[in-house]
Amino acid sequence: MEKHLHIISFNVPWPADYGGSIDVFYKLPALYAQGVHIHLHCFDYGRGEQTELNKYCASVHYYERYTGHQSISNTLPYIVSSRKNEQLLQTLLKDGHPIFMEGVHCTYLLLDKRFANRKCFVRLHNVEYQYYHDLFKATSSPIKKLYYWVESRLLRSYEKKIAAKAVFWGVTEKDNAVYRDELKCKNIDLLSLYLPGWKVECNEGMGTYCLYHGDLSIDANEKAVTWLLKKVFHAIKVPLVVAGKDPSQHLTALIGDHSNARLIVNPSHKELQDMIAKAHINLIPSYTTTGMKVKLLNALFNGRHCVVNEATVAGSGLESACHIGTTANAFSEIIVQLYHQPFTRHEIDLRKRLLTNIFNNEANAKKQVKWIWGD
Repeated sequence: MEKHLHIISFNVPWPADYGGSIDVFYKLPALYAQGVHIHLHCFDYGRGEQTELNKYCASVHYYERYTGHQSISNTLPYIVSSRKNEQLLQTLLKDGHPIFMEGVHCTYLLLDKRFANRKCFVRLHNVEYQYYHDLFKATSSPIKKLYYWVESRLLRSYEKKIAAKAVFWGVTEKDNAVYRDELKCKNIDLLSLYLPGWKVECNEGMGTYCLYHGDLSIDANEKAVTWLLKKVFHAIKVPLVVAGKDPSQHLTALIGDHSNARLIVNPSHKELQDMIAKAHINLIPSYTTTGMKVKLLNALFNGRHCVVNEATVAGSGLESACHIGTTANAFSEIIVQLYHQPFTRHEIDLRKRLLTNIFNNEANAKKQVKWIWGD
């Protein structure tokens, strides 16, 4: 029997150059290798059609995401209402194939009675209401603060409403526990992230700087860099490189005021991977506590020492591969200690054992095929 699967993606997943797109895209070749005929449905709001997707999909469909005031709703979260699309629903109704939704963003059809008897599956990238509450706490912009607060409230109600209407696959046990215990979801399992073909290829010995990388246009990431500069690096003379997309003028000026800090704006993928490999310490503080941080996984597979806070590793199972600091002083002390401490073969072997057991695209795909079709 041929296996056909509809996958609905919240964005066009290629290029796979940020956390959410990486998990979505690398499912495609893995499921394709298991003989799955993928019918991919993407919401396009700027990335355009991507021929790379045609290599793994039997069909690829693109839909407009309706942004702005037309998607504001008193009952639906904005991330859901902006992806409410009748053309998509009509296409899905032409057959009876299972439907796999990438993120809560793409789950509007679960409220539609026409899909009540359809086999439906949802990938949880985060507990979204908690994620938006974390963003609410992290931003200083009054307008964004209001948006994140409203979205978090709407998402909590919405996530509770859909929790019994599909099979869910979370990325961490912590997220699954929230759905299971708080939202009363009775059908949820763990499915680790799909990743590029990373192998643990860390360099032994000494690097020359500390590195923070991320999308610097995101409030939470700007806040993390600001915290590192003002609270952690103000009293230690260790070089810090900050690399990422679209920093604000304020952040650019702040980094320029620190003689031991350097900013790399919009590095290419190759440049970023080179910086991760050459750094002695990868710094990954976070203000969001849900989901799995791909930047952490990138550093663990490809970098040396990783210094994180509790939010970064919450529920990840990766605590033993990281140095965890709970305060700015703790971060400073760990950095000073590690900066003169070579990265060893023992630490590389630990990562190989840990990461290889958790992250395996082929095993993930076989697991999904079994869950969906029972083979």
